[in-house]
Amino acid sequence: MGVITYSQEFASVVAPSRMFKALVLDSHNIIPKIVPGGIKSVEFIEGDGGVGSIKQTNFSESAHIKYTKHKIDALDVENFYCKYTLIESDIKFDKIKFIVYEVKFASANDGCVCKMTSEYDVEEGAELKEDDIKQGKDRAMGLFKTVEEYLLANPTVCA
Repeated sequence: MGVITYSQEFASVVAPSRMFKALVLDSHNIIPKIVPGGIKSVEFIEGDGGVGSIKQTNFSESAHIKYTKHKIDALDVENFYCKYTLIESDIKFDKIKFIVYEVKFASANDGCVCKMTSEYDVEEGAELKEDDIKQGKDRAMGLFKTVEEYLLANPTVCA
């Protein structure tokens, strides 16, 4: 089937630098703290967070998934941009070879807009269901809003 691309945008009243720091640069510290019921830990198993680093996210016992590993492909701190690839998970992907994500934060209306693109490299002959993609998009939006609320309630975090 090839590559299937989906894009979405989120608007926030939080500055792009703070959202980028919370969701990308310091996510290994921030995310487990604000969603402990969903994510147990995020750790670097290779590297220190720069290009080429591999980050493992460990989910709580109640989650349908135990872990994911992402490799950081590109990182531009000054322009609030990150590109990373889902390279491994405990859930076998029978339809997807891998997923590449691009995230870019830009200033807008005293806050920011986050533009996220997901490219699904789908196995030959496999069909990806819209519901599967929608679930991922909904989880991304939920995490984005949770981080935004946390940053608004804690104005010195990621400042």
